[in-house]
Amino acid sequence: MNDQLTEYRIKKTPYYRATGDETELYEAAYSVRMPMMLKGPTGCGKTRFVEYMAYKLDKPLITVACNEDMTASDLVGRFLLDSQGTRWQDGPLTLAARLGAICYLDEVVEARQDTTVVIHPLTDNRRVLPLEKKGELVQAHPDFQLVISYNPGYQSLMKDLKQSTKQRFGALDFNYPDHEIEAEIVSHETGVNKEVADKLVSIAERARNLKGHGLDEGISTRMLVYAGSLINKGVEAKAACRVTLVRPITDDPDMRDALDAAVTTYF
Repeated sequence: MNDQLTEYRIKKTPYYRATGDETELYEAAYSVRMPMMLKGPTGCGKTRFVEYMAYKLDKPLITVACNEDMTASDLVGRFLLDSQGTRWQDGPLTLAARLGAICYLDEVVEARQDTTVVIHPLTDNRRVLPLEKKGELVQAHPDFQLVISYNPGYQSLMKDLKQSTKQRFGALDFNYPDHEIEAEIVSHETGVNKEVADKLVSIAERARNLKGHGLDEGISTRMLVYAGSLINKGVEAKAACRVTLVRPITDDPDMRDALDAAVTTYF
């Protein structure tokens, strides 16, 4: 085991409830080191899925939370000045490619397009990463794989992946699970009983029906876990839902009233 990658190994089994054949498809993709793209709404389990697969495959996972201020240097590395002079420090993408980890770029479209093009040479048959500032060509380790995720529902013409980028990846679609599976997940993650989990999922389903009709995004599975966690700690259910499900997703008074009414229906 490479000492530099020890901290990136997932030591405890992440809980992930498969909803289809996504684990088998991902394993097949990894076996040929196919770059993978995970598409789906916020909080539906994309990151947990990557963590679970990295653990199952016994591979280190280096995760990068992309943002609009991220530069190519943040991904590949830069020269730093210290008491000994200048030294090169690999960025997370370079570290993963050099040493053989899964590199996960979370919400990749948040990064500027001139930043994301640096991944192109790693996502075709070349599997190389040019470090132009250093004058080095990094050959990707045999265990290296690149995984990206994004939420298609938020994208605009100004903020989307280029076709030249998309077509370098295999893709898996994610969505919120069916009612019974989602309730099972909420109950497992929070400790609430099935009855409470069922009610929380029912509230989420009502909110998701309002997407595009006053809400930009519905209540996610992650938010249900937050609500269940508070309820399990003794917080009154309506208050827990107000704090975790209603207030975070809208500031519109009428929409809040509608969501509060949904909560009251079940609690």
